[in-house]
Amino acid sequence: MADPSSPMSRLLHHRSEHLAKGDPVALPIVASSTFLLPGDPDGSHFYGRNGNPTVEQVEAEIGVFEGGEAVLFPSGMAAVASVFYAYLRPGDTVLVHSDGYYNVRALLEAQFAPMGIHIHTCPTADMMSADKTGCRLVMIETPSNPGLAVCDIEGVAARAKAAGALLVVDNTTPTAICQQPLDLGADMVVMSDTKAMAGHSDVLAGHVAARNTSLLEPVKTWRRLAGAIVSPFDAYLLHRGMLTLEIRLSRACANAMAAAEALRSHPAVKSVNYPGLTNDPSHEVASRQMRDFGPVVSFCLANREIAEKFIENSPLVTAATSFGGVHTSAECRIRWGDDVPDGFVRLACGIEPTDDLVASLTRTLDSLA
Repeated sequence: MADPSSPMSRLLHHRSEHLAKGDPVALPIVASSTFLLPGDPDGSHFYGRNGNPTVEQVEAEIGVFEGGEAVLFPSGMAAVASVFYAYLRPGDTVLVHSDGYYNVRALLEAQFAPMGIHIHTCPTADMMSADKTGCRLVMIETPSNPGLAVCDIEGVAARAKAAGALLVVDNTTPTAICQQPLDLGADMVVMSDTKAMAGHSDVLAGHVAARNTSLLEPVKTWRRLAGAIVSPFDAYLLHRGMLTLEIRLSRACANAMAAAEALRSHPAVKSVNYPGLTNDPSHEVASRQMRDFGPVVSFCLANREIAEKFIENSPLVTAATSFGGVHTSAECRIRWGDDVPDGFVRLACGIEPTDDLVASLTRTLDSLA
């Protein structure tokens, strides 16, 4: 009989199902770079760059969330890079988001354009209609970071497949708890596990996941040859964070929705982007493909000076980049060169009590008048 439980329940009991009497319930950290290897190499562990028991256990746990196989990396960008290096060759064309995480485009321009890779960009909201003819790879990020635009994953997947392209989805903002791109036809998912998956702002990690496991073989080969290996200590921290992911993310998403509604009604706020709002242009598509709408809200104040003042004066907001942690943070994304108004703020909601967070944000906005 098929297991009727949710991915979160299966994750929580994934290790305990295989324990023998006297085995540790907590995941052990195997801090060894070398393993006993008499005779010729075989399928066992023999060197840390090829595999580590702690890392492999965490990969299996991520696979429970994704419903496929996962390959772990020491950062989200290392995961993205592994896909590009595994699949792009001189003369290939790649289509990527023009409004998503900027380092993806920076990597392509710095490392792949000089090798003869043709780079096309498109706003996330237009990805469905974008010409994919001749593309080797299409990469989308939905909701996009930082503008939170959404595209129809299933529709883009069908058109990418018709064009002979692989579809890669950056699912960092929602995680597999809120959205399952592999269910919607994506070939591969990439994620920065630094964010909500680990969830405590204390570890860098990332992964690539797929259900067609043959797609991951070139990714694994690149990881082994490039040495992009996550340490067993960091893998353990990721594991520990994942055990509370659903609880943390549920609060963070509730905070984001409440914050977005409060921001939308405040006179100091010029505009709000959050796909959970019924008046958001992405709401209809997001409602079809997302279980929840993620922990990030973006909004515009009159100018950067006021935006910086808002961040500085908000007692429950930490002035920091990244998102997915337990503390609410915010930043003016224009400082990174994103194509946004100078008063644009990305608010990454944490797990503070919702009423406290909303009241704090509202009081700070009131003080700006």
